[in-house]
Amino acid sequence: MAASVQEALPPALTSTSAPPDLFDGTTRLYISYTCPYAQRVWITRNCKGLQGKIQLVPIDLHDRPAWYKEKVYPPNKVPALEHNNEVRGESLDLMKYIDSNFEGPSLLPDDSAKREFAEDLLSYTGTFYDTIVSSFKKDVNVTEAGTAFDYIETALSKFDGPFFLGQFSLVDIAYAPFVERFQPFLMDVKNHDITGGRPRLAAWIEEMNKIDAYKQTCCDPKELVERYKKRFLARL
Repeated sequence: MAASVQEALPPALTSTSAPPDLFDGTTRLYISYTCPYAQRVWITRNCKGLQGKIQLVPIDLHDRPAWYKEKVYPPNKVPALEHNNEVRGESLDLMKYIDSNFEGPSLLPDDSAKREFAEDLLSYTGTFYDTIVSSFKKDVNVTEAGTAFDYIETALSKFDGPFFLGQFSLVDIAYAPFVERFQPFLMDVKNHDITGGRPRLAAWIEEMNKIDAYKQTCCDPKELVERYKKRFLARL
């Protein structure tokens, strides 16, 4: 992993913000500071040591600039990457794209068995998210989420080391933003400790929290909990 680089984070752009000089050769990563999908790609950028190569452009998702949809990324979502006069989206695709097309340490091992397992785990992220979120409902027992966390616990036992592939990789990056949110939220709302009976998950969280490239992207846990309460509980 590249050495940690501290950077001053720019303010999020709003509907009154002028666009950057689009398609001028600058590589830009459009994110939201609060979006877990964008956070995945932001972490990847940081771990590759690309802070000086890929400019961070945060967008306020509650007050989006019109030019973002009109001139940058018509789906009007984050993340998006402006590179070589093209704009690409979708977080898992962008993680792989940055890892393959930019300098810095590789975030996927060469070992074929580990790469195959990585693809399985990356494919599971959607199911993981949906399973956990379904347990947020007041009338659903939190044990419904247990199957997803148990899957992660088992996956973490396949290779030696605290990380999924035995070494830090894109797989760890893909799961980190969601575990970062689920852990405090389920503790606050359901009084459920996701690491209970899952020592490997607990060790993984501990190791992730030591990584500066990840920590620089994290939000305040209290803010995450309040945001999730508004998003998932207010409408129940």
